Amino acid sequence: MIVSLASIEKLVIQLRKKKQEASKLRQKAEKQFKEVRSAERRSSSGLTTIDKKIESEREDVSDVSTLLTQKTSQLESIERLMAAAQEKLIREKEAIEQTQQEIEFAENPEEKENAEARLNSLNNHVQELESEIKSRQKTAKKISDDVLNYSDVKSKIDSKIQKQTKSKPTLRETRTESRKAAQKLEKELERRIKTEESIKNALEKASSKLRELLAKKRKSSKKKPARKTAAKKKVLKKSKR
Repeated sequence: MIVSLASIEKLVIQLRKKKQEASKLRQKAEKQFKEVRSAERRSSSGLTTIDKKIESEREDVSDVSTLLTQKTSQLESIERLMAAAQEKLIREKEAIEQTQQEIEFAENPEEKENAEARLNSLNNHVQELESEIKSRQKTAKKISDDVLNYSDVKSKIDSKIQKQTKSKPTLRETRTESRKAAQKLEKELERRIKTEESIKNALEKASSKLRELLAKKRKSSKKKPARKTAAKKKVLKKSKR
């Protein structure tokens, strides 16, 4: 029984050490598994965020492009009106020069009076055209600034979309690698848990056996003095006889 007790004590000590090692390996596997799972979640979340941003920015680009088209169309329309007004202004100024000559070479007061009336009308029309051109130039300047601003905004959003689109393959690769690593580590973790559980069960059995042997040893130790006392009593009885 002594040999059996010593061997079981040694086994318990060995199993305790093995359980500690198994626990450390299991905890390490758990940590690694959590890390790769976290990396997978972050990359998946990053991809979702990027997709939402790209979708939102594409909507913004669409809105800006619509405004840009409208402003460009307005600018082109005003430029056409300004060009037409400039042509009229040139013709009116030519007509003024011609009318001034008619006044200078008028043969009678009536002809001169008619030419002067026409000249006055032409001068009024020229003033109106110049005022119209000046007003349209201000409007064109404002719309031109808007076109430049919207073009700049559109360019910046396009750059953001391109940058975010370029980052997607990297995130996809990270997610794929993390997923594969997680699957591998999950199997490793399961193996570590089973090993630790197996050692734990073996330790519980060995500990139970040790307790059993120790209990028997204590019981045996208590019985020995009683036997010695009985033997002594027999010797005393014999000596008395």
